[in-house]
Amino acid sequence: MRTMVFDAFSGASGDMILGTLISLGADGERIRQIIESAVDVSVRIEKVKKGGIHAVDVHIDVEHEEHARRYEDLVDIVQNAGLSTKVEHSALAVFGIMAKAESEVHGESLKDLHFHEVGQNDALADVIGSCFAMHEIGADAIYCLPINAGGGRVKAAHGSMPVPAPATLEILRSSGLSFYGSGNRELLTPTGAAILSHFARPIENYPSGKVLSIGYGAGDADTDSPNVLRSILIDTDDDISKDSIEVLETNVDDVTGEVLGNLFEKLLSMGAKDVAIVPATMKKGRTGHIIKVITRSEHSAVIAREIMRETGTLGVRVIPTKHRYTADRRINSVRVIMWGKTYDMPVKISEDRNGEILHISAEYEDCKRVAKELNIPLKDVIRKVEEQAWNVHGPHDRF
Repeated sequence: MRTMVFDAFSGASGDMILGTLISLGADGERIRQIIESAVDVSVRIEKVKKGGIHAVDVHIDVEHEEHARRYEDLVDIVQNAGLSTKVEHSALAVFGIMAKAESEVHGESLKDLHFHEVGQNDALADVIGSCFAMHEIGADAIYCLPINAGGGRVKAAHGSMPVPAPATLEILRSSGLSFYGSGNRELLTPTGAAILSHFARPIENYPSGKVLSIGYGAGDADTDSPNVLRSILIDTDDDISKDSIEVLETNVDDVTGEVLGNLFEKLLSMGAKDVAIVPATMKKGRTGHIIKVITRSEHSAVIAREIMRETGTLGVRVIPTKHRYTADRRINSVRVIMWGKTYDMPVKISEDRNGEILHISAEYEDCKRVAKELNIPLKDVIRKVEEQAWNVHGPHDRF
């Protein structure tokens, strides 16, 4: 099985992703033609050396200064670009990720939101080109190692911002991609984060397998280590992903439901993958609860301490689980029409490493918002969104 892994040890941007995919084997000339036919830019693809490493450098030359665009303008440009259905859906999903992040950061609705840096023609070119290249390479599974986001501050349309920039950080939060900070400049851009967020699932280590090919995409930064984005195609065997976790468990009694409810929310916010609180009968017939938490090992100590602080338990059992099978998950979006109104609704898609879709579920909070706006049952919104998602993303012979 062909598995692609991104190793963003020096960050990632839209042009770096384009460069590494061309280096990996995507058709650079075809990508240039598609971008230039869709967006008013010119594309230059060169081979350069960054810190001793040969890499592909993609330059997006913009003819004139641009104004901020609305989200609807970006959607129209993508839909009128003449892209294949798969590439168009991916590009719209990437911009949807950026739009949702900007909306969260600025507290504005998508209708009122104006894009500055990520709405310019070079960002459109990066997204359209990267989506085409991803589909052309056709990896069965795509993963991303922890990303170096950089450090310091970055100059943006709204002033000087800490790194990661607020929109980038929101994308990392919503996607679950792992990151760290090293350096004194921005290395991960919102566009780069959104593209990786849409296509790639987080992993902590390389999967076992044989290397098929390696790509390097050049960045613009001058850093101590080569400013390149590495991508690797690996021939792996497993159809289902595995990760390493720990299960924390403790028994508690004399703890109120209010305390347990608060603990549930707090542990999830601290990085727990899942939390279960099960009623139990304790010694001497007392009623109590068993608390079970699934988490990565790096979060175990902090989470165990919080359990003890909140419940008063004197100990937390740790059960290492080295090979948990997991479905790969990605967030995509579908356009649905309800009561004459059009909504772009995010959906969570789980699949095996061969790309076979196992399940599609609508995002609860977004469906709840639409149900409240239209004053219709939540279950009707969820059903409509999931049916449309299966029609767009699922196999046509599902039924």
